[in-house]
Amino acid sequence: MVEFRGGERVLDLGCGLGGPSRFLASRYGCVVSGVDLTPEFVAIAAELARLTRLQDKVQYSQGDALALPFDAETFDVVWSQNVAMNIADRDGLYSQINMVLRPGGKYAFSDVVSGPEGEPHYPLPWARDAALSHLLSAEETRGALLSAGFAVRAWEDATEASASAAFERAGQAPSSLGIHVLFGADWPAVNANILRNYREKRIGVLLGVVERLP
Repeated sequence: MVEFRGGERVLDLGCGLGGPSRFLASRYGCVVSGVDLTPEFVAIAAELARLTRLQDKVQYSQGDALALPFDAETFDVVWSQNVAMNIADRDGLYSQINMVLRPGGKYAFSDVVSGPEGEPHYPLPWARDAALSHLLSAEETRGALLSAGFAVRAWEDATEASASAAFERAGQAPSSLGIHVLFGADWPAVNANILRNYREKRIGVLLGVVERLP
């Protein structure tokens, strides 16, 4: 598990608009660096940090997860949510995370993983087709992390809970803000595929915490 006591240096990998990084900074007093491949997300995240008066606790930069712009052994925690699905070079990703963590540092993540019943139906939130999607199974993910020099500290199959939440949201009227706004007219097809893939056991959700070995 990851316990925050205040003052930890955290990397929010694939930070997007920076919601998790601002939460960690405001709730726990962490000093957070957010990095994302999309310059527009980085610019918005920085402005939101300014508006919430957290710019002294969170900093954002544009960067590639396979070539992180940080020195070795910089962070106590690396945090990512639904990032790895778009990265084919998983060994390279985990090597970079290991490099920027201090010995004993933790990598906490949530990822979509492949299910037992074959290739998902597309489009999905992270990919319009299979060429942009690089899912591993939970077992393959664990193996890649172990090979990169991590020890598993927490491991949870969150598929059932995530599927239940998705079906519950599908039965409600959409809010004025949400992921559906980003997809516009494509959202009905994307949402239908999310539900279908859960129903047919083509995707799953994995939560994990691993520790960098000395």
